[in-house]
Amino acid sequence: MKLYTIGFTKKSAKEFFESLKQNNVEKIIDVRLNNTSHLASFAKKEHLIYFLKEICNIDYYHHKFLAPEEKTLKDYKNGEISWDKYENDFKNTLESRNILKLVNFDILNHSCFLCSEPSPDNCHRRLVAEYISSLVNQEVEIVHL
Repeated sequence: MKLYTIGFTKKSAKEFFESLKQNNVEKIIDVRLNNTSHLASFAKKEHLIYFLKEICNIDYYHHKFLAPEEKTLKDYKNGEISWDKYENDFKNTLESRNILKLVNFDILNHSCFLCSEPSPDNCHRRLVAEYISSLVNQEVEIVHL
């Protein structure tokens, strides 16, 4: 199985969509709490769905249940908790949501987890990919675009 992750911040629309096409991404799984972001107009839900289908023939899914709790995200962004605390809290959140029952594992191959962060290092999309990788009974390659 091959899973991708991508953030749209600090990418032009051209860089974003070309990266998806060049890597043969088939599905975007939006893991943002808020998918109407004003950080990049092309990443707003209504625009993104259209562009993904027209430019790349990619299907769009919004899985808010793979997003962090609003308070945890806010506390991290405000510097009230460390990345380690955020990561631990988020992993506990994923476990408590019983992801095995919520995720359709049949659609995951060549899917790409989307959020806003430019780098996967301190981003929950990386944690989602790693968590899902730990749940499947097959080898998973995670590629950060």
